[in-house]
Amino acid sequence: MKIWNKKYFRDLWDLYLLFCKIGAVTFGGGLAMLPILEEELAIKRKWTNREQLLDYFAIGQVTPGIIAVNVSTFIGYNRCGIIGGIVGTLGIITPSIIIITILALFISNFSEIPIVQKALAGINIVVAALLTKVVITFFKNSIHSFFSALLMITSFVLVSFFKVSTIWVILAGI
Repeated sequence: MKIWNKKYFRDLWDLYLLFCKIGAVTFGGGLAMLPILEEELAIKRKWTNREQLLDYFAIGQVTPGIIAVNVSTFIGYNRCGIIGGIVGTLGIITPSIIIITILALFISNFSEIPIVQKALAGINIVVAALLTKVVITFFKNSIHSFFSALLMITSFVLVSFFKVSTIWVILAGI
């Protein structure tokens, strides 16, 4: 791909705007973004497919950093190389930086207002629904055999009931 052409810059701009939009409307972290990323990247734009997106999420979870940032970097890199990775990362973090800066200036004035508390409670409910959709999507795309179902159940039991560190479960899965 030649760097200095209009299509390349248009692709970079599209990457930035898409990840800005996703970063601005998604609450709850990387997993809550999965349904939106799936819709925008795999279904609408066909920049990736569902399996590859799940792979990006898996890698994003085990690498240092925020899942959404890691995934936006992977998608950007896949689309436009190193510059695309940087632009994807900048796109996903720009809304958060702006919102956090504004909230930091005014948070003490708004945190006790009942309508703000109700809005945040409503956001929590929406995030819970999105996370439920993510779990269902992961389940549908990941469990293809009795063995994979057994691994999932065993991992869940070990982490939830026996308090085994997820690091050990991931290493055992590898």
